[in-house]
Amino acid sequence: MPKKLRLLCIDDEEVGLRVRKAVFERAGYEVLTAQNARDSIELFKTLEFDGVVLDFLMPGTNGGDIAAALKNIRPEVPILLLSAYVNLPDHVLRQVDAQVLKGAGPEEMLREVEAMITNRRSSNGDRNGSHGTG
Repeated sequence: MPKKLRLLCIDDEEVGLRVRKAVFERAGYEVLTAQNARDSIELFKTLEFDGVVLDFLMPGTNGGDIAAALKNIRPEVPILLLSAYVNLPDHVLRQVDAQVLKGAGPEEMLREVEAMITNRRSSNGDRNGSHGTG
């Protein structure tokens, strides 16, 4: 049986984080969460992830900065940025693989995550959907 795809969800707001975790777990993903940049980077360094779902606005930093740090560690892992802002700066958008507006609903978020992971797997030639054991 193939391993579940593993996502890292990052958001400083606990309620939003719990909702996204539940949505992705219902869809069959394994989900780990972090509420700040430091914890998210530590998790990302020590575990393998198939994708990241990241909030844009966070205390003391933003999703663009966190995405840049994560891409420096493992550039092949796709990142979805969630934001209530429509016109994010280009330098932020260049750090991520997809963007979804926060009010879009769980279906669109799931579609975008599935698409970016599928694109990553097909470009890496990974047809089994498995990830490293860490």
